[in-house]
Amino acid sequence: MTMKLLPAFGLLLCASSATSINAAEETTSLDDITVTGTREVTTKSESSASTVLIQEKEIQRIRPTHPAEVMNRVSGVHVNVTSGEGHMTAIRQPISTSPVYLFLEDGIPTRSTGFFNHNGLYEVNVPQAAAIEVLKGPGTALYGSDAIGGIINVMTRPAPAEAELEATLEAGSYGWARILFTGGDSWGDNGFRADLNITHRDGWRDSTEYDRQSATLRWDRFLNNGASLKTVLAASYIDQAQTGAISRDDYEKNPTTNYTPIGYRSVEAVRLSSAYEHETANTLTSVTPYFRHNVLDLFPVWQLTYDPTVYTTQNDSFGLLLKHRRDYAAMRTRLIVGADIDYSPGSRDEKSITTVKQGSIYTSFAIDETVYDYDVAFTGFSPYVHIETSPTDRLRLNAGLRYDVLSYDYDNNLSVVTTGSHRRPSDTSVDFQHLSPKLGATYRFTNNLNGFISYKHAFRAPSEGQLFRQGRSENTVDLDPVKADSFEIGLRGKSGDKFSYELAVYHLTKRDDILSFTNTNDGTRETLNAGKTLHRGIEAELGMAVTKRLKISTNISYAKHTFEDWSPKSGITYDGNELKRAPRLIAGISLLYKAAVLNGGAVELNWEKLGSYWEDDENTNKYEGHDLLNLLVNYPVNQDMEVYGRLNNLTDERYSTSASFSKFRGEELTPGLPRTLYVGMKYKF
Repeated sequence: MTMKLLPAFGLLLCASSATSINAAEETTSLDDITVTGTREVTTKSESSASTVLIQEKEIQRIRPTHPAEVMNRVSGVHVNVTSGEGHMTAIRQPISTSPVYLFLEDGIPTRSTGFFNHNGLYEVNVPQAAAIEVLKGPGTALYGSDAIGGIINVMTRPAPAEAELEATLEAGSYGWARILFTGGDSWGDNGFRADLNITHRDGWRDSTEYDRQSATLRWDRFLNNGASLKTVLAASYIDQAQTGAISRDDYEKNPTTNYTPIGYRSVEAVRLSSAYEHETANTLTSVTPYFRHNVLDLFPVWQLTYDPTVYTTQNDSFGLLLKHRRDYAAMRTRLIVGADIDYSPGSRDEKSITTVKQGSIYTSFAIDETVYDYDVAFTGFSPYVHIETSPTDRLRLNAGLRYDVLSYDYDNNLSVVTTGSHRRPSDTSVDFQHLSPKLGATYRFTNNLNGFISYKHAFRAPSEGQLFRQGRSENTVDLDPVKADSFEIGLRGKSGDKFSYELAVYHLTKRDDILSFTNTNDGTRETLNAGKTLHRGIEAELGMAVTKRLKISTNISYAKHTFEDWSPKSGITYDGNELKRAPRLIAGISLLYKAAVLNGGAVELNWEKLGSYWEDDENTNKYEGHDLLNLLVNYPVNQDMEVYGRLNNLTDERYSTSASFSKFRGEELTPGLPRTLYVGMKYKF
């Protein structure tokens, strides 16, 4: 094996040459590949799931300063901006912090089920990724708890074929500065790459500074028996001020106001994995041990009016992904069996605080008593089986079955409390077992038209915070897991090399949804199981090459998210209401023009549309939605140097990244960035 094979190996693992999400670079082909569904390369035409792969070329062109800038180009996907690179996600679900998404790095969950973080994308190095794949809706049998709304898999870059070193320097509005370094080399059967991301922003609102340092080290190696080994060490350290929503009046007149300049968030995330794969003509065996380390120090500013605290959560994970695939000649049958094993011990230390306030601004705080101090260990063992077969040349069938056995072992280091706002359960163990079937089919009508249909059942075990941080709730230890049933049908097609499209219609029912009920009298919150919620919609991605120089891409989704059965308190029912922060319309259009004067570069005008949504579950107040225009341009000076610029929110529109309403607190909005300029230079040494 020579080093010349290393680039091909890297492309196979990362699928970094697959199609972009839009027609900005090229139109979709039905032979494009997907990797997340079965944890290895599969043609998209034989995938019965809605998947979109954002390739490295597109990520490098967009150069996202926040994950939202690349994710919001996918139909049916909206990622908002909170503090720094923090975010909430909406994929076939409302915009929320709910643990219904699975964030992966090279196919490995970035966090344990028990310690979900809705800001999962800021823990990985998105701007230096080889590719990002989004699987919408519940995952396949190869993925278990968490994967209800969707899966986001961020892939690391493989080792280069020969020595390279590249540096990118950026500057921008509101004290933005970023340095990106990447480089590596290959020798013999080995290849190595290192990525470094150092970012700083002063912040446009008062006291909203942000810093991050991320590094990724990857070693690719071929072994003498024909197997391959991929070892990845990734680490991110984030330090940011924590800000939140403000009143409608301040939002319109003083949007830079920050009521909580004392807020903070500190993140430490380290992941180490080593993937061993041995492939023969008809089999593939994969063994991937991994280790994760996560620490979060947080001042949750949204709790200040009803439960002011500060806390630290931390956990380590020791896991193993096992998979064996065998192919049979008869009907091109493929059988995959495997198991995911995860042991994640962790802890929570939370203290109440007393705050000092001047007008609407919190100026300082003092720590009072400890309200939660517990250790909790999450254990998961999940065997699965997946089979694919083709009764005819045009028809491809697949079925999967996964059995999750999950448990928590909880030790309370304080006294048991059964009343008040910080109730604490006694030492206990909680177990969940669940069987998840999956069925799907794809059919090739012509070489340019492909259809798919699927049924997927999924579930989500409660996280440690939902189970053991009881708050005012009467009982959280006995929370039921969320169950979901999803039906989906879709079409993928193209017309020559000029036009491509993908359409999908879904109907997703969730039972025992874990929701937070807010008391309208005092603003306090309780965690409860809802009876039933319904999520249905239609998504479309369209790409068209108008000329050799002009490309147009469109993404649009229309969805409705409703309560079908939820009565959180006697005399209160939300049946028939829409869920809060659930926009029906999410859309975008990009026009990309490769102007001759740009020396091979391009200029792009990108429009983002977020429709209106209810700010409360009672459906009494509505956020009006917003439209944003962004302008991107790049100019290659020569083969080694490129300059570029990005102007976000071109029209300087006032908009909110999140809006809520309650009778206790009134309407609160989080103002988004005004017109913002970024300029940069990339140089290859």
